[in-house]
Amino acid sequence: MFQGKYIFAQITEFVSQYEFDRCVKRYRGNKQVRNLTCHDQFLSMVFGQLTNLKSLSGIVLCLNAHREKLYHLGFRAKKLILSTLTRANENRNWEIYRDLAQLLIGKARQLYVDDNDFKIELDGAVYAIDSTIIDLCLGTFPWAHFRKEKAAVKIHTQLDLRGNIPSFFLITTGKTHDLNFLDAMKFEENAFYVMDRGYYDFARLYRIHKGKAFFIIRAKDNLKFSRLYSRPVEKETGVRCDQIIKLDNYRSQKEYPEKLRRIKYYDAETDQYYVFLTNDFELDAEAIAELYKHRWKIELFFKWIKQHLKIEVFWGYSANAVKTHVCVAICTFLLGDCRQFPKNPAEFSIPKTTI
Repeated sequence: MFQGKYIFAQITEFVSQYEFDRCVKRYRGNKQVRNLTCHDQFLSMVFGQLTNLKSLSGIVLCLNAHREKLYHLGFRAKKLILSTLTRANENRNWEIYRDLAQLLIGKARQLYVDDNDFKIELDGAVYAIDSTIIDLCLGTFPWAHFRKEKAAVKIHTQLDLRGNIPSFFLITTGKTHDLNFLDAMKFEENAFYVMDRGYYDFARLYRIHKGKAFFIIRAKDNLKFSRLYSRPVEKETGVRCDQIIKLDNYRSQKEYPEKLRRIKYYDAETDQYYVFLTNDFELDAEAIAELYKHRWKIELFFKWIKQHLKIEVFWGYSANAVKTHVCVAICTFLLGDCRQFPKNPAEFSIPKTTI
């Protein structure tokens, strides 16, 4: 409904000024700031994301061309200066915008709290865990050294599959192993965590189990185990075996001393066999396989943000500028959800005109 506001102002109004100021105060972001506050910096970056501009100079040029409208767009600066915006991205703590993103995550997730794309009713949430790599030029981003002639940053993401909202994320260099993301996570009781073999580590899986949460992960081919007993299966469902096992390897057994459930499943759509490990002993084996299939939503999420948000070309070269850029991009995605845009990434589109 038209409210007499520019589209850009309607999108960004879901950022509570009080909550934003708390994030800024936490990291003293506006200390000794005269011309460009953190809020103006944030609005400038969101504007660049929504309009798909290629550089900070393009953002400054476009906004200054509408200088008489800046106040109505939410800005308090009367004019933007390129060097000031550049320094802000280079030096102001990127964690301001990470904390803001976490606040927006809480708002966006509330919109989909009753959504359930699964065939079963679950008491807890279902999360997919994965990461995506963004390639960089080694000469321009030497701090992000990844391989011999390559630099990269990695975005680790915990995606809430009810609404496809990133509930937690971590930005690291490309060299950081995916397993480190599990160390930074807090696990919710009764929640399911679905992941691929990149997170295959029994000590960390046992930490999930001790947190009274559940995991579903692809088993490695060289898994050594002893079968304790097998449950009856209906092969027409695709389930080939449903076993309760104990690990045989000394180190694995020490890291995960309790029983596990091993499920072998045939997917007729892909004509492939999958072997899953889980610490859930209640759900049907077919339901476990179905939950794993939903893991691919995180791949669609990564594909969408790379196609629609500016996260493969950065507007700064320091680690702080890159992390600020990524956090603001995620905030932009979440603001779209707060405006109740379609939750399916394929149906979501950024407005072509924001003023």
